[in-house]
Amino acid sequence: MTQDGRRLRGQRSRETILAQAVSLASVEGLDGLSLGRLAAEIGISKSGFFAHWRDKQELQLEAVDWAVRQWREHIVVPALRAPAGVRRLFALHEARLRFYAERVLPGGCFFLAVQAEFDDHPGAVRTRVVQALHDWEAFIRSLVEEAVALGELDRGVDPAQLAYEIEALGKAAVPHSRLLDEQLAFTHARRTVLQRLRGLCADPSLLPED
Repeated sequence: MTQDGRRLRGQRSRETILAQAVSLASVEGLDGLSLGRLAAEIGISKSGFFAHWRDKQELQLEAVDWAVRQWREHIVVPALRAPAGVRRLFALHEARLRFYAERVLPGGCFFLAVQAEFDDHPGAVRTRVVQALHDWEAFIRSLVEEAVALGELDRGVDPAQLAYEIEALGKAAVPHSRLLDEQLAFTHARRTVLQRLRGLCADPSLLPED
């Protein structure tokens, strides 16, 4: 029982650190993570980090994995509750915009911060970020393909192209909402994807009008 209790406390400590690391990285990037500051914010000693990770890179790699898990819980899982097809595709976009609008992360988007940071920096962290981004775009594309197979989107739709457009509009909403008009940024990002999908949809009534 004592050993199990220690293991549980260790797991909780690990998760607390990762959640805080992702939060800070959304503002400062992964390279900008200071172990000292992270330790101070959580209230543990720096030596406490080395009970979980051998070095900063190991922490960075697990932070990417944690961000993927957070993204799945807040965006992918809620979207999958919508009916398969075009409604699920649009629900995914709406869930993403809601994640940003609710300021789950202080910097808006972990992945937007780190992809700009690591796009020209080869190494293990870049590889992990690339895989996460690849999996995300592949998931959007799979929903487009599903909607086409169900006959809800035109068969001439290029799934990779449409997935790219949806991803680009979701991503653009982050800096626009923080630097310009927040409400307008989310409204435009939502409306543009909605209009695009309605224009390609065999039955536009499946989607909201606005």
